[in-house]
Amino acid sequence: MTSSVPYPENEKPVQAWCDPSHLHVTLTDGREVVTPLWWYPRLASATHAERNTVELMLDGVHWPIVDEDLSVRGMLRGWKYPNAVEPTVAAE
Repeated sequence: MTSSVPYPENEKPVQAWCDPSHLHVTLTDGREVVTPLWWYPRLASATHAERNTVELMLDGVHWPIVDEDLSVRGMLRGWKYPNAVEPTVAAE
């Protein structure tokens, strides 16, 4: 017999949106998780409308147009796409 541990209630997303450079996810306990979009190449290359068409799941966020799923737990642990490359900023 296997036992399943319920997903922590305080880590459930209640809102998610993207600005031009970051993903923002608000959790039930009021925390806001903010991660850079470059961590997720599919989201980074999506349009504003595609990035902001989201579905909240029990344990994360789903982007149906982009076909991307991210877990809150992964965001909290700093997991990014394995081949994600931070963009370089040109020196002025």
